[in-house]
Amino acid sequence: MAAGHTIDALGQFELHSVLGPVGASVGFSESTFMMVVSSALTLILLGVGMSAKAVVPGRLQALAEMLYDFVYKMCIEQIGEEGKKFFPFIFTLFMFILLGNLLGLLPFSFTYTSHIAVTFSLAALVIVLVTAVALAIHGWHFFSYFFPAGAPIALSPLIVTVEIISYLSRPVSLSIRLFANMVAGHVMFEVFASFIVMMAGAGVVGYLGGIGPLALNVILMGFELLVACLQAYVFAVLTCIYLHDAVHLH
Repeated sequence: MAAGHTIDALGQFELHSVLGPVGASVGFSESTFMMVVSSALTLILLGVGMSAKAVVPGRLQALAEMLYDFVYKMCIEQIGEEGKKFFPFIFTLFMFILLGNLLGLLPFSFTYTSHIAVTFSLAALVIVLVTAVALAIHGWHFFSYFFPAGAPIALSPLIVTVEIISYLSRPVSLSIRLFANMVAGHVMFEVFASFIVMMAGAGVVGYLGGIGPLALNVILMGFELLVACLQAYVFAVLTCIYLHDAVHLH
């Protein structure tokens, strides 16, 4: 490593004000800005893409229909016919995470799903909704979920404790899985890109040595595109599974 060069791989996750302070203490950061952008892009995709209503869809309409149909089938397959009620929520959640992951791969952009505060808020919203749905449908019978039928009464304290911990760990696992994958990918980008810049200052040998990190970054970009889509899918499908448990109580 050349003298004077340091790698600040975590600096990219720091928040800075974009439009200055809003109100007394709330700042409009890059994270907030990218959330607005992703929401606007979703509305544009659905509004403009579906406005033509062509029998033979164009590219934008085909993309909108593909995403709509993909999430709709996911809801029906994982939850059942009751999944139609939750489709708007699942679709919004899926698109919000997907665009947050993908937009964060653009230069000079920001990945709001790389912040645990964002991912945990989404996961907590899911668990609150799941619990509210279960209570609305089953009432007090919902609490039987924590003690499976046929389990030994003598083991009830242990079983109930384990089931409650497992239930409450859902938002933790949901949020950390998404957050950790986004952070890890962007840290690797930063590290390999820094190697390229540092080697560029070492003349011809450095340029040749930088080919390896550059090739790895290109490969990593393809991998991160896959991870960005996969993590949005995993978050959405787990939400569907949790809603299935809430609706059917098993």
